Amino acid sequence: MKPKIDLLLTNAIVLTMDEAFRKYDHGGLAIQGDQIYAVGSSEKLREEFEADSVVDCQGKVVMPGLINTHTHLAMNLLRGLADDLRLDVWLLGYIMPVEREFVSPEFVRLGTTLACAELIRSGVTAFADMYYFEDQVAQSAADAGLRGVCSQTILKFKGPDASTYEEALDSAETLIKKWKGHPLITPAVAPHAAYTSTEDILASSRELAVSSDVPLHIHIAETSNEVEECIENYEMRVVHYLEKQGLFSAKTIAAHCVHIDESEMHTLNHHNVGIAHNPTSNLKLGSGIAPVPAMLNAGLNVGIGTDGVSSNNDLDMFEEMRLAALLAKGNTGDPTLLPAKTALAMATRRGAEAIHIAHQTGSLSAGKKADLIMVDISTLHNSPRFHNDPDGVYAQLVYAAKSTDVQDVMVNGKWLMRSRELLTLDVEELLPKAQKIAGKIDRFVSKREQSVYSKLIAVGGAVEQESYEVQAKVKVEDPQAVIKALKSSDLEIIYDRHYHEYDTYFEFEDSEEGWLRYREDEFINDRGEVYDIRYRLTLIGPERERKFPQEVLLSRSRFIAPASHSLRFYREYFQPTGETFIEKDRLRWKVSYHGIDFYINVDRLDDPDLGTFLEVKSRTWSLEDAEKKSEMADDLLNILGVSPQERRTDDYVLIVESESA
Repeated sequence: MKPKIDLLLTNAIVLTMDEAFRKYDHGGLAIQGDQIYAVGSSEKLREEFEADSVVDCQGKVVMPGLINTHTHLAMNLLRGLADDLRLDVWLLGYIMPVEREFVSPEFVRLGTTLACAELIRSGVTAFADMYYFEDQVAQSAADAGLRGVCSQTILKFKGPDASTYEEALDSAETLIKKWKGHPLITPAVAPHAAYTSTEDILASSRELAVSSDVPLHIHIAETSNEVEECIENYEMRVVHYLEKQGLFSAKTIAAHCVHIDESEMHTLNHHNVGIAHNPTSNLKLGSGIAPVPAMLNAGLNVGIGTDGVSSNNDLDMFEEMRLAALLAKGNTGDPTLLPAKTALAMATRRGAEAIHIAHQTGSLSAGKKADLIMVDISTLHNSPRFHNDPDGVYAQLVYAAKSTDVQDVMVNGKWLMRSRELLTLDVEELLPKAQKIAGKIDRFVSKREQSVYSKLIAVGGAVEQESYEVQAKVKVEDPQAVIKALKSSDLEIIYDRHYHEYDTYFEFEDSEEGWLRYREDEFINDRGEVYDIRYRLTLIGPERERKFPQEVLLSRSRFIAPASHSLRFYREYFQPTGETFIEKDRLRWKVSYHGIDFYINVDRLDDPDLGTFLEVKSRTWSLEDAEKKSEMADDLLNILGVSPQERRTDDYVLIVESESA
């Protein structure tokens, strides 16, 4: 008696995309439950099995579903929001401000549902996502029937779903507990990038991913600026910095890797890090072209991703496959590099390996999950078809086929689309809701175009600084006594600096704009000579809270950018309603107190002449850390011989305004 199975697919061109690239021109597939039971010729499978249902594929290609290795699905609601901009302007000036204002669980659910429909229609059966409210992404994908690695974003600054990174870590842990072991969803941890994380965030994310045995998803070396800043800050390239943090002990998914060198490739390969190549997004944002052929030669598992539609602007993996193959050829001048068969493997089996789910999907092999698509290659733009090259079908799929040729999609043994008709989703009622949100975003962005923040971002190079500031100032009559107390104390002095600073504060009609400070820093050596000059812009938001009893902890937004233009330029560009000028001489010490770093400044205000202030200062991204430091600030004031009761937390611009009032 023949074994009985649920479904038998016959009369298909079966591309298994396994490591041997087994192909059956008159092939079939036996499916039992959610798994592939057998693969082979149609004739042999008919002889071996009795099926409840038999589907004649009519010569279509049956192959593994495509794997989108890096995306932000809910950003489907931000498609076309801000195009043709530099990455920093696009991300900091538009995307992140809009996300903070609009991203909610409902936003994410709607955007992800629309994205799932788009993925299914283009033949994608699995994806790796990174976003906020990732539980909603997981639920939407599970409802649609898609397989997904769902990664909770963790940032060092406030995000739409977390005021602190500790909250984001808690959300990641909750996500893991809820979804681990689900038949479709693999939860993951996503520290956004090296430059948006602290060492604590990287360590905590790694620990959570390793202890929970889930993937860790992160952006790496997307732009040349990211690499340059990492070298400047840590004297090493991004991959080596992250390796030093132990990040790659987790099952890592590295998005982009546009600017990595050969040594970094070998490091990533040594740690089995998967790479998500995003060709369209990298080109559109001007980030560059990833060295994919070199990565493949180094043995890396390189998959293909679309990134989010706000930087692509679609989720079409057929377009990405074609572009990945063409870029490698055009960038090197070698048309034999990255052939179609390799590109298709990157979009299937290699993609599954890159996001660490190859045990489930990525190839049509007995025991794997029944994730597959059926592609019609008899259409006009696919005709005619030649048979002299056994690999011709791979080239036809990569260079000629379109996502609209995908007729049927199955995930986990369940049909999600038949004859181009979606079976698990009805998106028609959702489209008006998406357009309504777009209208609200339009109004928000139009208003922001007039803000100081927007203009600062447009200038370029702005980076968000730490959210919490421990700041205590005390006016002192004898600064030498303070310096003597410092040097005779048990405080560890890490270094000392001498500056002469010229600060121009721009004031604006709307107090919520904060102050924009243009600073010229003169670095003074031991002989009293200027040996270096630095120019910077700092946008200081209004203070949001104070913590008592210390009265030294403030929460405020701070963005810093290099000032590459003249003061006259910025005055005309920002058009402030008022200005305050402060000139001061600053002696600065970086000290360690009970293992925690603080800055101690002795500031002599020369213009206006307001005397000398002792300032104790520290900043952090963590509220918990800030509260701890605020308790220690009073101790430092006492050590330096001044009374904490006389402290002030105002910035110097407010002190000058109050003194001159």
